Amino acid sequence: MQSYSKWIKWGLGALAVLALVGILVFFGNFFSKNNVNEKTDQENVTTKRNSSSGVQVTGKNNKTNYKTVIKDGHYLTSKARGITATKNNNQFNLISFQDGLLDFSKDRFSPSQYIFQEGQYVDSDTMSDWLGRKSDKNPDGLNPEDNGKTNDQRNPIYLQTIEEQNFMKQDDGKLKLEGIVLGLGMNTEDIYQKEEYGANYTQKISNADRVAEGQKMAEELVKRYRKIKGISDDTPIVVAMYAQAPDDQLSGGDFYSWNKSTSGDKLEGWKKLDYQTVTLPMQGTDETSDKKTPASELNQSFTSFTDDVQNFFPNLSSVTGKANYKDNEIQELNVKISTQFYSATEITNFANYVAQVAPKYLPKGVPVKINISASDNMQAYITKDANSDDYTTTILN
Repeated sequence: MQSYSKWIKWGLGALAVLALVGILVFFGNFFSKNNVNEKTDQENVTTKRNSSSGVQVTGKNNKTNYKTVIKDGHYLTSKARGITATKNNNQFNLISFQDGLLDFSKDRFSPSQYIFQEGQYVDSDTMSDWLGRKSDKNPDGLNPEDNGKTNDQRNPIYLQTIEEQNFMKQDDGKLKLEGIVLGLGMNTEDIYQKEEYGANYTQKISNADRVAEGQKMAEELVKRYRKIKGISDDTPIVVAMYAQAPDDQLSGGDFYSWNKSTSGDKLEGWKKLDYQTVTLPMQGTDETSDKKTPASELNQSFTSFTDDVQNFFPNLSSVTGKANYKDNEIQELNVKISTQFYSATEITNFANYVAQVAPKYLPKGVPVKINISASDNMQAYITKDANSDDYTTTILN
């Protein structure tokens, strides 16, 4: 009996051990499985985060526009953003410079082959230093040192602004730099003060001095860009020179020359650019002269357009235009009509009339934009693209 009881105790002990082993194995598998699932979930979250970040490229709605770059879901802005705007007192200069530079770039880096990226290689602090005068505190200044004079013998500020554009290609989802365009805005006159908070004085800058100083600055800029990390020795760097219009002029300036560095820091040779901005109606033109400009015919038709809309609607304040030319061919026309309206029906009927008569007078085959405003507020705009003669009217108020 005692022996039998002993065997029962041994059996129960063995069962207890087996049960304990089973429990340990079960919970071991359970925690192991859940650890694996937790790790997998974390990897999935990381993968999702990675897939939603990084660099992407936008689509484009026509052949003339570039695809552009998006980073972490946002448009990739220039590292020197705002420099061009703050350096320009003439908004016509700002628009003409930036639009003209992009048009210039399209002839060298086709939108069908390249992706446009805002300048990423020089930040605003560095760009501001470069645009300043050279001095002990600012050895990187591209403009000449102040010689202390306060008359026409002073060293003027030649270089007003710099704009950087990057052109990329996509390979296996990664963007690679294929070219850089630098726009240099050169002053035709420099506004200065003889004493702080004193009167403003204007120093004219000769064409010869502007061109010579600009070429030296362009060469120095190419050398500096070649030293920047991420820009290889054979990345094409193209430089376009722009002559700023005076601050009080009702149109922007013009691009007048360009150059290219294919490799190293040497430029190949300067080539002329025939870009021209014409303000309409043109002042002081002799239409009977044999020396008519390419805009002479447009000026006549624009004057007829102005007479027509002024006869239709009383008390128009002004009708002005800005025509952009390249190689003596018009590229775009922007018109601004200012007046006073006293009812919504006046705005609507006037805008519709302008859209009806515009095809009769304004150029075909180029984009035309007509801004109708009152008290500096846009009331309506009328547009047509280069491939159509139909004007689209939009009433804002």
